Amino acid sequence: MRYMRRDTILGCLGGITLASFPAILSAGETEGRFLEYRDLRAAGLPNQRLTIWLPPGYDVGTQRYRVLYMHDAQNLFDPALSNFNKVWAADAAMMRYAVDSGEVPWIVVGIWSPGADRYRQYLPFPAYDQASESLRAKMDEYAQGPLVSHRYLDWMTGVLKPWCDRVFRTRPERANTAIIGSSMGGLISLYSFLEHPDIFGRAGCVSTHWPAIAPQNVDSTDPELIAIWSGMLREKLGDPGGRKLWFDHGTATLDAFYPPYQAAIDAHMAKTGWQRGRDWESRSYEGAEHEENAWAARLPEVLNWVLG
Repeated sequence: MRYMRRDTILGCLGGITLASFPAILSAGETEGRFLEYRDLRAAGLPNQRLTIWLPPGYDVGTQRYRVLYMHDAQNLFDPALSNFNKVWAADAAMMRYAVDSGEVPWIVVGIWSPGADRYRQYLPFPAYDQASESLRAKMDEYAQGPLVSHRYLDWMTGVLKPWCDRVFRTRPERANTAIIGSSMGGLISLYSFLEHPDIFGRAGCVSTHWPAIAPQNVDSTDPELIAIWSGMLREKLGDPGGRKLWFDHGTATLDAFYPPYQAAIDAHMAKTGWQRGRDWESRSYEGAEHEENAWAARLPEVLNWVLG
């Protein structure tokens, strides 16, 4: 069993005092240590929650660590906390990455999704802003409230990351900072990567939800959505400069809707001057479904490419 005992910790994030919360500690130095921060108040956002994994040896050494930010943290580590009783096993994948690469594992900062507010926190604001009236109306149906992804991005880059860099022994440069998410989390990871090339040098967009809404409500290769995503890339991608960008998808369940969109994105990326295999990658996993077990199965491969 990964989680063994709980301590109470008080802290401050961006000048905001945190409520009392448990720091969940793992069994020993072979597994690393978990910290949990609950009910974080963030301007213009639902309350946020973090689960942070510190690699084995962090507490007994002095070296500094690179940092991976991941979305949907409730589905990253502990099945008992997850939405579907299955997880990415991100800590185990990071340890496997360390063994395979010979590199020091990265700190993983997991940001929980805010329940019913997940869609409006993860849908990139420029996509909504550029959408036609009819598409925007469909997005509004899903959001059930104003979009806050731009505020979420401001909070991640202006509050959360500076706090992590103060509190933990991090290597804060963009080459040492990555962001990964799946589905809508893939979209917000791309948005973060495009809007803040000075902060995020590596991004993994896993089973990216290119249809933005229920895929049955748009064409299989909806030209408006493809134009929106391609436009964001054209405007914000810039030169590689040592950055790395990963895309992938399965071919079953919800992922079955993604290949035509990803093919269009791949065609656009091929024209950007970014070199596939070095600066960006796109992979398909035959038979893989849109769920955590599928993402866990390929996360070591994702980490090896994105972080390597």
